[in-house]
Amino acid sequence: MAAFPLKKVELQTDVYMTCLQHALSTERFEVMGLLLGDTVNGVANIIAVIILRRLDKKRDRVEISPEQLTEAVNEAERLTEVLERPVRVLGWYHSHPHITVCPSRVDVRTQASYQLMDIGFVGLIFSVFSESKESKEQEISLTCFQSHNDEAREIPLEIVYTPIISKICLKTMTDLLKILVQEEEEMAKTYKNHQDILASIHNNAVRTRSLVHITDIITKPLVLTFEKRIALNKLRAAHLRRQLQELQKVCNG
Repeated sequence: MAAFPLKKVELQTDVYMTCLQHALSTERFEVMGLLLGDTVNGVANIIAVIILRRLDKKRDRVEISPEQLTEAVNEAERLTEVLERPVRVLGWYHSHPHITVCPSRVDVRTQASYQLMDIGFVGLIFSVFSESKESKEQEISLTCFQSHNDEAREIPLEIVYTPIISKICLKTMTDLLKILVQEEEEMAKTYKNHQDILASIHNNAVRTRSLVHITDIITKPLVLTFEKRIALNKLRAAHLRRQLQELQKVCNG
C-alpha cells in the first residue's frame, strides 16, 4: 500500500504502446487491464501491464473478477523476483471508444472502491476512435485520475521514453492475440450446435469475421511494427559499428 498520496504517474513508452494496442483492438466494446510497477515518495512508475480477458463484452463498462485480481497480484510477485525490484498492482486502465476521455460516474465510483484498498491506486483512460471536430481526423486522448469526494481528480502523467520494448511488454502484446481469440472461441461455444441451421451458419460466419478482424487489426500491424523496428535496429547497429571503427583508428593512430 502506498505510504504517500499520489503526486505523479510515470508511464514507460513500451507500456503505453501495449495499452494503446489493447485499446485499439475494438471500437465496439471497452477493454481493460491492470498496471504494475512501484510507487516511491508519491510517484508511481508503471513498468508493465496485465491484459484482462473480458468475462462479458459491454459497450459502456468493464469489470475485474476477484480471480483476475488474484492472478495480477501473483504476477506482480513473480516480476518482483525476476526483476529484483518491488513490483505490485498500481492501478487499472480501460478504453473509451467513440466517447470523451473524461471519467464517467461509474468510473469514479469504481476508482473510489479501489482506493479504499490502496490510497495510491490510479486509473488511466484511453479515448480512442474519436473524431476531432476541427480536422475531422481520429484522435487519441489519455487521462490519469483518482477519485476525490465523488469527483475525478486529474493526476499529472509523464510518458517516459524507453529505447527498447521490454520482454515483459513484448510478451503482453503477443498474448493479446491469444486472449482475443480465446474470447471469440468461448463466445462461439455458447451458440454451438444451434437447432436452427440458418442461425448456426450465421454464428459461424460471425466467428470467422471476428477472427479475420483480429488478424487484420492486431496481428498484421504488430508484425509490420516489429519488422520496422528490426530494420531500424540494424541501421543503428551499423552506425555504431562505424563509429567504433573510427574510434579504434583514432586510438591506434
